[in-house]
Amino acid sequence: MTGCLCDEDFRQIYFLAIKVTKLTTSLTNGQTETVRPLVKILIFETMRLVNLSGILVENTSIESQFLQREVEIGIYYPRNIGSLSQISLLLINDGQNMQEMGLDSILAQLYATQSIKPLLCVGIQAGADRKMEYGVAGQPDYKGRGAKAGNYTRFIFEELLPFLRSAFPIPFSEKAFSGFSLGGLSAMDIAWNHPGEFSIVGVFSGSLWWRSIDQTEESYDDFKHRIIHEQVKNGQYIPGMGFFFQCGNKDETKDRNHNGIIDSIDDTLDLIKELEAKGYKVGKDIYYLELKDGRHDIATWGRAMPVFLKWGWGSK
Repeated sequence: MTGCLCDEDFRQIYFLAIKVTKLTTSLTNGQTETVRPLVKILIFETMRLVNLSGILVENTSIESQFLQREVEIGIYYPRNIGSLSQISLLLINDGQNMQEMGLDSILAQLYATQSIKPLLCVGIQAGADRKMEYGVAGQPDYKGRGAKAGNYTRFIFEELLPFLRSAFPIPFSEKAFSGFSLGGLSAMDIAWNHPGEFSIVGVFSGSLWWRSIDQTEESYDDFKHRIIHEQVKNGQYIPGMGFFFQCGNKDETKDRNHNGIIDSIDDTLDLIKELEAKGYKVGKDIYYLELKDGRHDIATWGRAMPVFLKWGWGSK
């Protein structure tokens, strides 16, 4: 079978009025083949089960008024779908790193082994103002970083999600948000503060140190000045939320409290404690993955990604 999409391959068709820049099929052997879209309009539908393992990847963009830039997104979905009513939505910050991570191959392998349920993954590329757009909405850090995080949140809810709902007129069974480093902090902030929209959050080597005053100041206190920890501490328990955290022992070398544990792990474990204090349970609502040789890099997060996907959407 070729990669071309023909009428006989479909039984229910949705036409998406969006510009298609590239559409590829990612196979389990790591190769890709070009799929030419019909009439330059992406066609997404309930597909018949066909004897081809892989996913479709579509790259497009959204002109954002809130961010004052064109936001590139990559959309990944399985080629073989039994029912669209069972598909979940996963937003991923720092979508520009998904090719290097090999997300298409990761997904293709998981689908080939029937390890996860269907997912529509959307990688959102960061812009030049990444350190301003990512952060905690409404509360920049002590250097003023994250000042546009509120605009980024509005982009997600008022531009991206409406776009996806229009392009994919299906009821997602579940919605999740994930990210890496500062993008992980952003995902945590958005999911925590909008539990009615997102029920799962994935934080990989999250920048959970994000603080309101410099740690060198005499008055600095871990338990008062880490911004996302304070958000959780002052928030409420919402049933049904799930939290995935990943750290690597080689994420960094800083150890500000000199307890022999690097800051990224300390900050993550302390946030887990705050969640536990709200009523969330490790092993039930919270999954913590610590990679002994894990670094603050895309390769490490690529190793952790299948664990996250199987934890959140495992089919077995």
